[in-house]
Amino acid sequence: MVKNIFLLLIASASIAFSQVVYEPIHSDVYTFMDLMAQKGVIQFHDEIRPVSREYIAKKLLELKETGSELTDLEKEELDFYLKDFGMEIANLKNKDSSSTTIVNADPYDRIRLFAYGDTLFKVNVSPILGYETGKLGGAKYSYRWNGLYLYGYLGNNIGYSLRFQDNSEDGTTIDKTKNFTPNTGIVLSRTDLNNIQYDDIEANLAYNWSWGELSVGKDYLNWGYGQSGLLVLSDKAPSFPFIRLDMRFTSWLSFNYIHAWLNSGIIDSTQLYSTSLPGLKNTVFENKFFAEHSLILTPTAGLDISLGESIVYSNQLQLSYLIPVMFFFSVNHYLSENNEGARGNSQFFMSVSSKNQIKNTHLYGTLFIDELSLEGIFNPATQRNQIGFTLGGSVTDLPVNNITFTLEYTKIYPYVYNMYNSTITYQNNGYIMGDWIGDNADLIYAALNYRFLRGLQSTLWVQYIRKGAEETAVQSADQPQPPFLFGLRTNYSYFGFNAKYEIIHELFASLQYQTTKISAEQSNLAYVDSRVNQFTIGLYYGIH
Repeated sequence: MVKNIFLLLIASASIAFSQVVYEPIHSDVYTFMDLMAQKGVIQFHDEIRPVSREYIAKKLLELKETGSELTDLEKEELDFYLKDFGMEIANLKNKDSSSTTIVNADPYDRIRLFAYGDTLFKVNVSPILGYETGKLGGAKYSYRWNGLYLYGYLGNNIGYSLRFQDNSEDGTTIDKTKNFTPNTGIVLSRTDLNNIQYDDIEANLAYNWSWGELSVGKDYLNWGYGQSGLLVLSDKAPSFPFIRLDMRFTSWLSFNYIHAWLNSGIIDSTQLYSTSLPGLKNTVFENKFFAEHSLILTPTAGLDISLGESIVYSNQLQLSYLIPVMFFFSVNHYLSENNEGARGNSQFFMSVSSKNQIKNTHLYGTLFIDELSLEGIFNPATQRNQIGFTLGGSVTDLPVNNITFTLEYTKIYPYVYNMYNSTITYQNNGYIMGDWIGDNADLIYAALNYRFLRGLQSTLWVQYIRKGAEETAVQSADQPQPPFLFGLRTNYSYFGFNAKYEIIHELFASLQYQTTKISAEQSNLAYVDSRVNQFTIGLYYGIH
């Protein structure tokens, strides 16, 4: 019986000609698809990113069929992306995509460094090159990067991708920690007085069938919606290795599961021993793991309701957390057996997204529960409500085509993401996996984006953050927890402008300006102000 079921699954997978390569999360095609979904032209489900190139290709074909609903600019953008996803579209149409391209336009009129395709093996190779220069904090700043990105397919059901980027920053005012900033955290490979170097690598190997995908990779994962930050999973922390499972049971129900291996940064003292070199000891870090699963319900077109649960645990890999449908919260109780040292750090979260139920409007909200004390409702002495939430919305093409206005508010109460046991904090490599502002803070963000022509867009944005004191790990177990924004407060006022032009596929020119006013509260309750200005221009090839 089991053998027959296995053979049936393999047969169904082979019949459904389907392949999966995940599109990098910073690709501009996501912005285009989101706008089309916000206008109700298509239904696009990207609560969890990245999504596959095949899925995007299917949606591009849907847009091509409904071309009469698009503006002239949107038709140009659609044609542009149809060329980029030409191989996937040919696969969907069962067309022969055999070809070889070397520093030329491929059969879909998309310029590539190298592309090859036959009935078994397909690959696209692109260089990554970039240079950015300007002033940061009044001093000269430069940033250069290079690398390689390739992706392709094996047979009908296997997809793969690899992206490597080497980075170098120079200047007397460069940010060597990337802590209180939306920029992705880094793991330094070299640092000097006026220079830092670091690299980044992502890879995926995936197998899919008609109703699901299974992949193993090291990449960035996003969960939920938000432009200023993401509460559940963001690209703030460095990428981490994981196993990922996605299943689509019906048009109104899908399921996602992730199990990841994190970097704790905590030395395991039980495995610290001397080497043959004098004064040098072998360092082993504590094991740290992360598991997440979520359901996405679509009761009606444009409305998605997502419910999820996650756990951060340490020490040993646990089979229970490798079971996608397991209830992690209960497993945590079972494994800990009232032993706080063995306890994991669990979270619950939910998201609601409404696209075009109000014309041309996307409304969304996310709730992240790190800890919720029902007892504290009736007994304030035991109150421990460690939650965060985001409420946001955007409206496009009203009153003028190609303009999008976005407004967001995020509030994160004290101790969210933190834990008295430092091996199970909601972090990877010392960086929060959720919203970059961290706990005991709130943020209001507004942006106005305008698309001038195909590939050319600019954004004017403002942001205001209030950030309270940083607590210690021991304080995170206090009852009751302190009030929101406890301690000496720091206020951050941002104003920014950026413009970007994609000249041809993956060739970008960019310009950015940002000014930040920082008001830090002193022990006498007075505020001391400072300001940091940043201006940069850049030219680069490859998704960045």
